[in-house]
Amino acid sequence: MGQGLWRVARNQQLQHQGYSGQGYLTRENGRRLATNSISNTSHRKQAQGGIDIYHLLKTRKSKEQEGFINLEMLPPELSFTILSYLNATDLCLASCVWQDLANDELLWQGLCKSTWGHCSIYNKNPPLGFSFRRLYMQLDEGSLTFNANPDEGVNYFMSKGILDDSPKEIAKFIFCTRTLNWKKLRIYLDERRDVLDDLVTLHNFRNQFLPNALREFFRHIHAPEERGEYLETLITKFSHRFCACNPDLMRELGLSPDAVYVLCYSLILLSIDLTSPHVKNKMSKREFIRNTRRAAQNISEDFVGHLYDNIYLIGHVAA
Repeated sequence: MGQGLWRVARNQQLQHQGYSGQGYLTRENGRRLATNSISNTSHRKQAQGGIDIYHLLKTRKSKEQEGFINLEMLPPELSFTILSYLNATDLCLASCVWQDLANDELLWQGLCKSTWGHCSIYNKNPPLGFSFRRLYMQLDEGSLTFNANPDEGVNYFMSKGILDDSPKEIAKFIFCTRTLNWKKLRIYLDERRDVLDDLVTLHNFRNQFLPNALREFFRHIHAPEERGEYLETLITKFSHRFCACNPDLMRELGLSPDAVYVLCYSLILLSIDLTSPHVKNKMSKREFIRNTRRAAQNISEDFVGHLYDNIYLIGHVAA
């Protein structure tokens, strides 16, 4: 009796909630219809606004089946633009596939001039059979030779007609080249003071703040690791060049090449003091101003203070 009443109550509850056999089937069919409707609506939306995505996926799949795009099928300007982003090694590999495009003289000329900004041969009529690709190989070989032995490297460039036997031409080549080993270059410039003189005159320090100009100078002509005659020579040449580039400023501040020389030494010592981890008691701004004005008189306190702030904020002048 109790079980019968329970079944009757349970059936009524199921009928009320729509979970009877017929109701359940009807509800389930409704869900399927709704799902199909949503799916169809989604497909219609994709058909209306997703054609581009489908087309791109299909195109990408066909591209993967066909392989990389053939540069010879593109306009020459676009092909050369794509190849211009390659370095020499990759361009040589590309020439195995697109020989006519990758061996184009303009591409190799761009590689030569972007790595070695100045060569005497650039300003001459090219000899018969000249090739910028061959010139690139010779410049690369000469740079490697220079980094092993500077004198042999320079002789190699001259023997190939790449450089003229002139201190000014050698200085321009060094100034516009970033592939030379700075340690070997420092040794070479210490021996060839005539090249060093022309190299210094290539710098333009006009309207530059003294510490920034000194950083630029030591970025091209690296300072020796120890104090000595070569460092004194570099600072002397820099001081005269800085004054020559800023005559109005020198008159306004009352500075001479000797005063700039003293300031440069003070900046180098301050750089070491502030950046070295071995120096525990750092020089204060007041101490720097006092010591500098004691060594170089007639210099304003504000100007010396700005020098200290530059080193404190930016860092070493010869790093």
